[in-house]
Amino acid sequence: MIENMDIPRILRRALRRGGDFAELFEETSRNTHVVREGRRFEKVLNGADAGVGLRVLHGGKTAYAYTNDISEAALLALADSLADAMRAGAWEQDIVLRGLAPTWKQIVAVDPSGVPLEKKIKILQEADALTWGLDPRIRQVTTSYRDQLRHIRIANSRGEFCEDRQTYLVFVVQAVAAEDGEIQTGYEPLGGTAGFELLDGDRALEVAELAGHRALRLLEAPLAPSGPMTVVVAAEAGGTLVHEAVGHGLEADLAREGLSVYQGQLGERVANLLITVLDDPTLPGKRGSFLFDDEGTPARRNVLIDRGVLKNYMYNRIYAERDGVPSTANGRRESYRHRPIVRMTNTMIAPGKDDPAAILREVERGLYVTRMGSGQVNTVNGDFVFEVGEGFLIRKGKLEHAVRGATLTGNGPQVLQTIDRVGSDLGYGLGTCGKDGQGVPVADAQPTLRIPELIVGGQGEIMSQE
Repeated sequence: MIENMDIPRILRRALRRGGDFAELFEETSRNTHVVREGRRFEKVLNGADAGVGLRVLHGGKTAYAYTNDISEAALLALADSLADAMRAGAWEQDIVLRGLAPTWKQIVAVDPSGVPLEKKIKILQEADALTWGLDPRIRQVTTSYRDQLRHIRIANSRGEFCEDRQTYLVFVVQAVAAEDGEIQTGYEPLGGTAGFELLDGDRALEVAELAGHRALRLLEAPLAPSGPMTVVVAAEAGGTLVHEAVGHGLEADLAREGLSVYQGQLGERVANLLITVLDDPTLPGKRGSFLFDDEGTPARRNVLIDRGVLKNYMYNRIYAERDGVPSTANGRRESYRHRPIVRMTNTMIAPGKDDPAAILREVERGLYVTRMGSGQVNTVNGDFVFEVGEGFLIRKGKLEHAVRGATLTGNGPQVLQTIDRVGSDLGYGLGTCGKDGQGVPVADAQPTLRIPELIVGGQGEIMSQE
């Protein structure tokens, strides 16, 4: 491992023909992945991986290479190949490494690597059995468990050195219900930057029950109505809306390259005064949390939109230097095989002051969204289309019944301007965000939100507000 090597020598070798910056990224990881489907185990994997990535920057250009051979000789050879790619002029500075201190502390109570595989398998079996037993209309159940222990070390030519140990755990149940040719799916995840304590008690069974009942509820639900209507997005729906319709547009690479509707709007009002948007990797236990990003920048809480005003973008090292600002610790990579790019962490709309129950009571007719599905967003103009994973009709301030097949169509900046109620609650979602062929763990969150009018697509009756 690199702690036994002459790291400054490797970095100097990478810069021997010039360059502005060199960085060495070491990653070791251990993974367990178990999947049960069709009442049998389809996948039981235990694995480990390790490697080093080396990066050189000069004049806006990046040279990047990686290897699984973690020996000093191999890394010196890798450094030579990058130096030959740059040919930028001699590097004459000395490199003296100094350790960086984290800004907060991440606590994992139960290391998943110390939990026997048999116990992980038993949890899947119990969740699987419970879901099958809910109703004869349950036709397929998939349960999945995954943990990862990731240890990274980062050193660069500015003398900065840091390391971070990250523990991820995700448990998912997906249930499929069918009747009379109709098929519906219920999906429920549980996860975070946490250990096996996340599954304490009956948490796995609770997840299974939620997924199964959601599939059954949707199977019985009529088709959603269509037309413009009031939409209340519950906190329990998670922050898919803010992540997709807002968050990507606030990533500095998209904003700087003309691929964001928020380009050139720093200091301008881009949302209702009720709206504050944060990106915060310092939240204990959340899936997008870490001590250092994948460029070695200490994690920090970033205010992106403050009471409606755009205050900042999310930056990695490259785009921060181009704009002459500090990195916001948003440089992330899937693994040592990938160069770091600008990515979100835990992105959210901050809670407001409205009573969530009162928000619902104020709606005469509309749609109450409790689960968001997949969607598409055009970051250039902000237009989006989202599937509604689960929703309920609202009539005279009360939930009437579930509906299926709904979509939400709108424009992110316009929605931020028109939201007129922001609840005091906060609900989280989790996922793996894809961008430029890389996936990284993220979380998103929002309070209960009311959007006075949004286009709802559905195959049911056209809803009027009368």
